[in-house]
Amino acid sequence: MDAGRVPVDRLPEQQLGRRLVAIPLALIVVITVVDIHSPPDVHLGPLLVIAPALTASLAGPRLTALVGALAVAAQVLIAVFHGGLTTTNHLSQITGLALLSALVVFVCHVRERRSRELNRARSVAETAQLVLLRPPRRRIGPLRVAWLYLAAEDETRIGGDLFAIARSDRGTRVIIGDVRGKGLAAIGEASMVLGAFREGAHRFDTLPELAVGLEVSVCRSLEDVADTEHDAGEHFITALLLEIADHGT
Repeated sequence: MDAGRVPVDRLPEQQLGRRLVAIPLALIVVITVVDIHSPPDVHLGPLLVIAPALTASLAGPRLTALVGALAVAAQVLIAVFHGGLTTTNHLSQITGLALLSALVVFVCHVRERRSRELNRARSVAETAQLVLLRPPRRRIGPLRVAWLYLAAEDETRIGGDLFAIARSDRGTRVIIGDVRGKGLAAIGEASMVLGAFREGAHRFDTLPELAVGLEVSVCRSLEDVADTEHDAGEHFITALLLEIADHGT
């Protein structure tokens, strides 16, 4: 997936947000009409700031700026019907609404930029994890293989989970494990374990020998991939090794 593109699963959410922009637009119309027909001592114009503030939670900075401009224009229209643009009260209301709308647009812009950066980082990490946990073939030797990866939380797709399947002279060998921590550092440690397993599954005759070989390889290579500068805690990998003999299938 291109890191610069919007994920497909976010498109319906964005389209729904654009449709809901009709709500702040309707608020502008209602507040303007009610204020114009209200007595001169009743001032509902300051409520127009609700429109851009609400739009910021539904759409991006461009639509928020458009709604903010419409809110300021509505405040100007209210001023024309209630004493003119030169009154101190209306001038302060228009200025205040314009400044608040600009502030809302700025906050929306910062939030949108951070969201794009987060999506890019998450996309890169997800791609790295998919490459690391490459799906096994549907059939390996006499075995038919099916697998499913589910994150512990809906929004957590980056972690240290690992699994792999390899053929050996004795049958099919499987590793299922988990690396302490999460993120890119955990992916690096998981790749080290999987590389050692794929290499050792063909070299060692028994599972105990394979487990010892993985232990030696991990201890030798851990310093190269572990983020000891930012995470000086204990580093460990929990794994389950399985061997399925061909004659038992």
